[in-house]
Amino acid sequence: MTQRVVRIFVPPKSAMQSGKAKSRSWAVEFLANEAKRVDPLTGWSGSGDTPTQLRLSFDTKEEAIAWAESQGHAYEVENPVPRAPMKPKSYAENFRYGRPDNWTH
Repeated sequence: MTQRVVRIFVPPKSAMQSGKAKSRSWAVEFLANEAKRVDPLTGWSGSGDTPTQLRLSFDTKEEAIAWAESQGHAYEVENPVPRAPMKPKSYAENFRYGRPDNWTH
């Protein structure tokens, strides 16, 4: 069995929702060992490197690293970028007395 390189990361949140659901787990993906090629008959691109189609999920980074080490895979960890906290906003702020800038449409 050849040693594969896997990427351990936190998947980004869905662009369809503003919440952070399903973005707290860690994912493991295999990096490609060979380039994709175009099939001359169908025009579809593909390769014989099927492990790149897999994505494994883990609750913690330590579990993902332990799995990669137990399987004998080299790994690269991408730590998530911390986000700035959101400031709570209120619709009433638009009409507040003493507001520093004018309210316009």
